Amino acid sequence: MRKVILHYHLFKNAGTSLDAAFKENFSEEKGEWVTKEFPNPPAANREQVRQWILDNPQAKCFSSHTAIFPVPKFDDIEVIPVIFFRHPIDRISSAYSFEKKQGGNNFGPTLARNTTLSGYIETRLSLTHDRQCRNFHSHRLSSNTLTGASDEITISKETMHSLPFIGLVENYSQSLLKLEELLLDNGFESISLKSFTENSSSRVSLSLRDKLLEIEQKLGSELFNLLNSCNSIDLSLWEDVFKLYND
Repeated sequence: MRKVILHYHLFKNAGTSLDAAFKENFSEEKGEWVTKEFPNPPAANREQVRQWILDNPQAKCFSSHTAIFPVPKFDDIEVIPVIFFRHPIDRISSAYSFEKKQGGNNFGPTLARNTTLSGYIETRLSLTHDRQCRNFHSHRLSSNTLTGASDEITISKETMHSLPFIGLVENYSQSLLKLEELLLDNGFESISLKSFTENSSSRVSLSLRDKLLEIEQKLGSELFNLLNSCNSIDLSLWEDVFKLYND
């Protein structure tokens, strides 16, 4: 059976670094590593992701920011999903810093260039359909409506616990070793995933505790507490993943 990797590249979750590691093993020029983005409507998204895999028989690793769950199923192709989690509050701060430096006229970069971290968060939280600063991870996981559950946290947790691999940005090197072992067991012979650092900021050397304290100082306690409340599902998911690497 053909086996392929599908990297669900979540924004500011070390996905660019992971893709760099994949491209060390799978040639982009030969079409072994491929990337593509997909439309928002779930049915069209899922069908196009499925067709993308069928249309690229030479590909071994697929990467997309916008592919949604559930993982596509085939009779003769096994898809190995790969996804990384990051502490949601730290991810939001990183997203702001990245978009502030980014060019273009899209909403996120334009907002970031014209306001503070507090303004960025307050604006995005005020937009009820904007999930960049509100349970971003669970929003992506809960697209897996095949679990049978109806509430977001249950769908997200059922999806997460069904996956063969979940990486943790805060334990990135250890996550790569775990992923490498999984891929070797699935026939990806001689794969070696190196730890690249792409699109990182000067804050990378700080501990998570220090990063969160820095964010709280910038936001003030009231907004910081609101942000935590608005990310309660993601914080619960992150705790689950954290335990996988720190028990």
